[in-house]
Amino acid sequence: MEIRVPDIGDFQAVPVIEVHVSPGDVVAAEDPIITLESEKATMDIPAPAAGTVGEVTVNVGDLLSEGDLIMQLGEADTSAGAAAAVRERVTSDAAPAPTEPPGYGSPSGLYETIEVAVPDIGDFADVPVIEVHVGVGDTVAAEDPLITLESDKATMDIPAPVAGTITGVRVAVGDRISAGHPIADLRTGEVLQPEAQPETVLQPVRAPATAPAAAGARGDVSAEVLVLGGGPGGYSAAFRAADLGKNVVLVDRGATLGGVCLNVGCIPSKALLHAAKVIAETREMSEHGLVFGAPEIDLGKIRAWKDGVVARLTSGLAGLARQRKVTVIRGYGRLAGPHLLQVGTAEGGTTTVDFEQAIIAVGSEPLTLPFMPVGDERVMDSTGALRIDEVPGRLLVVGGGIIGMEMATVYHQLGARVTIVELMDQLIPGADKDLVNPLAKRVAGQYENVYLKTKVTGVQAQADGLAVSFAGPKAPATDTFDRILVAVGRRPGGDLIGAENAGLSVDDRGFIPVDKQMRTNVPHIFAIGDIVGQPMLAHKATHEGKVAAAVAAGKNSFFDARVIPSVAYTDPEVAWAGLTENEAKAAGVSYGKGVFPWAASGRSLTLGRSEGMTKLLFDDVTGRVVGCGIVGSNAGELITEAALAIEMGADAADIGLTIHPHPTLSETVAMAAEAFEGTITDLYLPRR
Repeated sequence: MEIRVPDIGDFQAVPVIEVHVSPGDVVAAEDPIITLESEKATMDIPAPAAGTVGEVTVNVGDLLSEGDLIMQLGEADTSAGAAAAVRERVTSDAAPAPTEPPGYGSPSGLYETIEVAVPDIGDFADVPVIEVHVGVGDTVAAEDPLITLESDKATMDIPAPVAGTITGVRVAVGDRISAGHPIADLRTGEVLQPEAQPETVLQPVRAPATAPAAAGARGDVSAEVLVLGGGPGGYSAAFRAADLGKNVVLVDRGATLGGVCLNVGCIPSKALLHAAKVIAETREMSEHGLVFGAPEIDLGKIRAWKDGVVARLTSGLAGLARQRKVTVIRGYGRLAGPHLLQVGTAEGGTTTVDFEQAIIAVGSEPLTLPFMPVGDERVMDSTGALRIDEVPGRLLVVGGGIIGMEMATVYHQLGARVTIVELMDQLIPGADKDLVNPLAKRVAGQYENVYLKTKVTGVQAQADGLAVSFAGPKAPATDTFDRILVAVGRRPGGDLIGAENAGLSVDDRGFIPVDKQMRTNVPHIFAIGDIVGQPMLAHKATHEGKVAAAVAAGKNSFFDARVIPSVAYTDPEVAWAGLTENEAKAAGVSYGKGVFPWAASGRSLTLGRSEGMTKLLFDDVTGRVVGCGIVGSNAGELITEAALAIEMGADAADIGLTIHPHPTLSETVAMAAEAFEGTITDLYLPRR
């Protein structure tokens, strides 16, 4: 069969921007075979039938019109082993088969981690555990026995309430437990087979037989609620607990409240990204007749402005603490017992705080690489990069995730020649590839190099620079850079706070497992933020902090967010909320997709930027929106509408029939919903 370009309306000589198939590939009906891009939209041309691809007669860059030959399609080879993986469809069952449920905060609603507790066992109390039947990583069916208790009258098996995978065991043989005592953490839904277990499972750490601090020990300061860590999650928890009438002590190691996010993370980076955006926009407008001279960059003034923004916010937090009568202690806190914290103060002394309840919010630290030169100021982490001590001639960014790409954006606009090295096969690996593609295309033309599927194997400090060794398909064996930014992720600090002295469970990566009320395995101690799991985002920590504070004050509060939006403040911005296509495929979710390209957005074109896209995912069963991805200007601002739609259970009609102002970028969300429903008039989508 000859496959030709179908009726595409009035479009003629439309360029091919992507070819999805090669000779020998097996395709299903409606699988995309090529993508065209007009001045108004991108269009996938689908296979009209299933079969095996023969000769492909087009290449990227060719100009096609209706009737032009694309490829030859033969019958599918059904012999054993001949079939290739089915390609993605606009509406399809997910492929490949599920390997692992979505992680912490996943919005799909299919999986969750529940705490299994001892049910009502009548008048029995303090019953000894005589057998534990499960371990971390075990899969169980509903009604499988988890533990066996033995009273003076009988033995009792406590069963699993639902099927799932054990991610934490809260009891041991010999423990005495009563109704309501936690037994295990159970991830519900599709059970994980042994070969598909997650890389990290939560392993409990048993409290020592004798804690360093005796029970009931008094400290120099007393608190009803102690909060350890003053970042967005910590100060939100402290302020909320105080508002609910609690006597609160907040311990933080920083000179000012706000933690990493406010002092050396979210806020200063966004200030610098705004400066970078202004530089970029003035350069780009020269193509449209508005020409400015080359920017004169005064790093000292830029630093002062950035630091002024931070100072204004941190001083505001200090005032809020005073107004709420929250006691703030500066220093490093370490648990000395289940109700006692020892603080090495900033002045060099020691203070102890006894508490009734505690909320742990100590955050995370940047990961380091063992082969990086120690003590060399030319090797930076994200904190060092934000100081903007100088603009290097050549900068290597190790890690193409959100932090690395944001700082690359800043340094590129300030004049550095940037090289990115990323271990995975795409930038920002947590996002769907189609969202990242516009960013990848833009930086490929701006940055000196972008090396994917590549790792750094060694760094040698030399007088004339840092000599870096690479291992990757397109990277050179070695190259020399003036500075290196290491942005390979962050590590939680759960194992740095004396958790063992309070009996807290901590896994081997420093995470502390919690339930939906943010309780740890020690009922009066809560944990929030980076330390309890992915995603490591300030806005997640803030909501968790408010939940923990409410529960500590006796309120019946739970953290049950369906979505936790993520944003990369790059140029263009990349944002997503809810289920990604990658997660949908992993979880076996059958979904539909509506996409609106910003090349057809009047507002985007007036901004001089047409590379954006808005994508909505809909559950095939319920029709409700379950995910959204946006790439383009102000994507981080736009994603909130989609997050609210998912939380409210909206469907495509709810979104499409909501009148959006025109011309705006926000209307692209409605148009993506209309594209899914087939009611859109701003695009011509061939009927299928």
